[in-house]
Amino acid sequence: MSRFWSPVVRTLSPYVPGEQPKNQDGIVKLNTNENPYPPSPRALAAISAAAERLRLYPDPGATALRETIARTYRVAPEEVFVGNGSDEVLAHTFQALLKHDAPLLFPDITYSFYPVYSRLYGVSYEEVPLDAAMRLEIADYRRPCSAILFANPNAPTGIALPRQSIEALLAEHPDQLVVVDEAYVDFGGESAVPLVARHDNLLVVQTLSKSRALAGLRVGFAIGQRPLIEALERVKDSFNSYPLDCLAIAGAVAAIEDDSWFQETRRRIMASREALVRDLAGLGFEVLPSAANFVFARHPRRSGAELAKALRERGVLVRHFNKPRIADFLRITVGSEEQCARLIALARDLV
Repeated sequence: MSRFWSPVVRTLSPYVPGEQPKNQDGIVKLNTNENPYPPSPRALAAISAAAERLRLYPDPGATALRETIARTYRVAPEEVFVGNGSDEVLAHTFQALLKHDAPLLFPDITYSFYPVYSRLYGVSYEEVPLDAAMRLEIADYRRPCSAILFANPNAPTGIALPRQSIEALLAEHPDQLVVVDEAYVDFGGESAVPLVARHDNLLVVQTLSKSRALAGLRVGFAIGQRPLIEALERVKDSFNSYPLDCLAIAGAVAAIEDDSWFQETRRRIMASREALVRDLAGLGFEVLPSAANFVFARHPRRSGAELAKALRERGVLVRHFNKPRIADFLRITVGSEEQCARLIALARDLV
């Protein structure tokens, strides 16, 4: 601590990201839900070509990217907001739209950045427990609140809520904002974006980190009706007018436009996920139903901490959360066929 710290800094418990080893030689990283395949060649070519513009400031409105997202998702460009990864988009959402007198509601088991942002921005919140099967029940959100936030598919469980249930939730809360964090939706979930036109209380957040294999580029976006997007723009332009550099804008546009790469890569990952689920179940693991690029699993005879430690010692990283209700689970990223095979071979010896 320092005497120069602001009071808020003393109270923070910062988000802890998954381990990123400095030396990754021989390491199988299945702990941060990265895409196991290289990005679209068209995206890489676009990034390289954009390098000649590095002496200039980028377009502060990222117009080309917003127009590309709008065409892809069949919305208007003015209904699209872009930022430096979906984490920044969510941070601006907390500041611009979620700080009210009544509490914000989100699940007790979900993306652990939500309570971090709540404390950082002074947002009152309540955690709503998932049910015994680790599912979100919309009936549990029938309580006073200012807004509702949840990841769909949820993280770290991987369980998805169907679009019909999201629309029912929106209808039950017409005067509260509902934010749906769709970081993993491209791996089998139903996006809520088609509901935006009918619901002014819906904001959908997505990222290019997972399904587009661009975690290192840091590009995220939100889709909502214009008043919500304007609020995000007001915060962004009071904080950083240039959140996306010219390389990120060019690479993101090309990645979104390369639909054949996108479809083939997500197909491979979903096929690997189903094989991984079968193999883990064959070893006695309980595996929750996943619509994401990871699975959430536990074994009745080994603790999650023990398995994570043993796998790490053998060169395979998975994510373990030492938290109530989920301490025995491992979140395992769906890697390549070879990476998943190595995980299963080691797990067979360990259980």
